[in-house]
This record gives sequence, C-alpha cells and structure tokens, in this order.
Amino acid sequence: MNEQEEFWEREIPSAYRTDNDGFDIPSGLSAWQKMTHSLDVSEINTFLECGSNIGRNVGILAKLAPLWEANVIEINVDSLSICMDRYEIANSFRGSIKDSQFEKKFDFVFSCGVLIHVNPDDLLETMQKMYDHSNRFILIAEYFSRAPESIIYRGQLNKLFKRDFGKLFIENFPVRALDCGFLWSHEHEAGGFDDITYWLFEK
Repeated sequence: MNEQEEFWEREIPSAYRTDNDGFDIPSGLSAWQKMTHSLDVSEINTFLECGSNIGRNVGILAKLAPLWEANVIEINVDSLSICMDRYEIANSFRGSIKDSQFEKKFDFVFSCGVLIHVNPDDLLETMQKMYDHSNRFILIAEYFSRAPESIIYRGQLNKLFKRDFGKLFIENFPVRALDCGFLWSHEHEAGGFDDITYWLFEK
C-alpha cells in the first residue's frame, strides 16, 4: 500500500466526510445533467462509481436515473459503511480501484475527484481497471492541468495531482471521446463541484 492509499484508507479525517455531505441537490443534478447529456439514459442499467466516499453522487444519480443499479468502490471502511447504509448498493468493493474485482461489468463507470488522489505511478493501472470494469461508457471528472503537477492538499504533500487525465486515457485505451466539458464552481459549488474538467468516453 502506498502513502496515498494509506492516507485515504486510514488517515482520512472525518471532516472530509462532513465536507461531502449536505450539498444542494438541484445544483448537483444540474452538474450531472451536463456531464451526461450525451448519454441515452435508457441505454444504461448499471453504474460503478470508483471512489464513492459517502455516496453523494450515488444519491444524485438515484434522482437523475432512478432505474440505474448502483455499484461502488471505496477504500475507506467508514465512508463505505455510510454509503451502504444510505443507499441501495448492489455490489461494492472495499479497497483501491487498481485492486478492485467484480464478477460482472457495468454500463457506466466513472470517477469524480478521485484520480487526482491516485499516485501517478499507479494511474494507468487504475485507469485500466476502470476500462476493464466498463461495458461501454467511462466518465472521468477531475482537476485539469496541461502539465502534470502536484499541489498541497489539506497541508500535505503528494496527496493531490493535477494533469490532463482525458488525454492520458484516450492515448492508452481504445476509446472514442463523446464529450468534454467544464464544471464552473461559480455555478455548481453548492452541489459540491469545484472547477473540474470532465471527459466522456465510449469503448
């Protein structure tokens, strides 16, 4: 286990869970409608969130697409427990994305503010798992930087990494880009979204 995984599994402060709770639902729905507007909701039956925390996105998607079956990966046992208690989760994996295993694939696999916390040495292996878990669609929504950079996160070094995640993904996996866009915190901060770039891919 590397230092990033240990941080999120064992050292994550309870304040982080608090920070990811109580957001404005209409604002969150607006953000997700923007990120999924290129999808036909009726073509998706299952989704897998890679790094669910306490389930903020699971809750929003339950309102946006109530027929979608929810499945999650979460490394922190307390966060996963809260998510499982709050929502109907069909399948879950407690651990890192790169170590995750499921007996089936999912129609829509996504990360939102999670790959930024993955050790760069593990990033392609992590993306490979996302690709492998997906039947068809993959969404990546993360902080963007044209060149890879590490920034201080909650006073700690090597816990947050920015880069062009979309370019890295499409250069290493046989997918096509369906959409790319930007969520402006001025419009979506109440829903829990910072200034993030999203990429939607199809296998």
